[in-house]
Amino acid sequence: MAVEMDAVRAAAERVAASHGLELVELELAGAGKNRALRVYVEKDAAGREALRAQAAEDSTGLPSGVPVEALSGVTHEDCASFAQDFGTLLDVEELVPGTAEYTLEVSSPGIERKLLRPADWDRFQGFLVQVKLFQPLNGVKLLKGRMTFAGDVVTLDLSAVKVKGKGKKGAVAQPDTVQIPLRDVEKANLLAEL
Repeated sequence: MAVEMDAVRAAAERVAASHGLELVELELAGAGKNRALRVYVEKDAAGREALRAQAAEDSTGLPSGVPVEALSGVTHEDCASFAQDFGTLLDVEELVPGTAEYTLEVSSPGIERKLLRPADWDRFQGFLVQVKLFQPLNGVKLLKGRMTFAGDVVTLDLSAVKVKGKGKKGAVAQPDTVQIPLRDVEKANLLAEL
């Protein structure tokens, strides 16, 4: 029996909302007894706003040097509580066949989180990102730079990142900025600035 990922996603979103969380990503990896259902959650918009307010008043207890917007605000307790309720729902609704043959893993998306939706690109404007393209641009498929986003086009300021080996003999000169239609991005993630 195949797993209906849309039904699993909908269930995860319902449980996340009841915990003041948002579903960031969901994936089923592996096969047989080694399957893992990985769920990444973060605080919902209200929770992220509360985190910003806390940081404005007193940043004690928050990681130093990390922009507040990059924090998911999710605690171990949030993950455990979500996992308990979501795991129960998965079992009751039998959303994952072979229930005893998979592991449920719940965590935050991390500081170098993936950018998956246009809303992610919009939210993290001004951050350093790494972008992998489906096809090379100026002979390069992997680009790093400071990102802006508008109208489904990503603009990267490549000069914001120091590149090892820049100026090597035979290297192709890269422009300071590039524009990339979102449809040309295979995958992307934030880069930590610590």
